[in-house]
Amino acid sequence: MNTLPALLASGAALAGITRTVQTIAVLTLTAVSVLARKPQRRRDARRALALLLRRRF
Repeated sequence: MNTLPALLASGAALAGITRTVQTIAVLTLTAVSVLARKPQRRRDARRALALLLRRRF
């Protein structure tokens, strides 16, 4: 029974890290889709952002 709290804590830490990485990816793509100079690059970033946000829900 001593391992259960450790596993729960590890799972919570992993979930937090995963969510943080996903948030950074979304914020980066959002910035690129707005600030990129080339229209093609903005379109690509918007498509990738749409894919990430669609899978998120």
